[in-house]
Amino acid sequence: MAGGRFRELLKKYGKVALGVHFSVSAASISGLYVAIKNNVDVESALEKVRFKQLESILEKVGMGGPKEETEGEVVTMSQSNQEVKPRNRTAELAASSGGALALAVLCNKALFPVRVPITIALTPSIAKFLARRQIIKSSV
Repeated sequence: MAGGRFRELLKKYGKVALGVHFSVSAASISGLYVAIKNNVDVESALEKVRFKQLESILEKVGMGGPKEETEGEVVTMSQSNQEVKPRNRTAELAASSGGALALAVLCNKALFPVRVPITIALTPSIAKFLARRQIIKSSV
């Protein structure tokens, strides 16, 4: 289980592991925030990956649940043409004040199972690098 390995990593590397994890989290939140502000439909992108935890988080913000064909469409009339556009709920939430940052943090929380293995993989090499540069006292 990744949670157990993460705890062992924290015991062994301490502050370095926390620093790496917070850096990975900050990069994740920043990337998600930029994607959301640029109108990327995060919901459908992460839905392709099928994160079960994401579905429960999206339901809390009112973005989850079964999608019906008529409910999720916006009809716009332009001259003689009729276009049917799918509803982009990510853009709607991002348009609200603080919505983009809140959605980025929620998606970051859902991506925790992805961030932990990245932290586990990066921490030993970063700790060795810092020990060689004598930035940290203990040699790992």
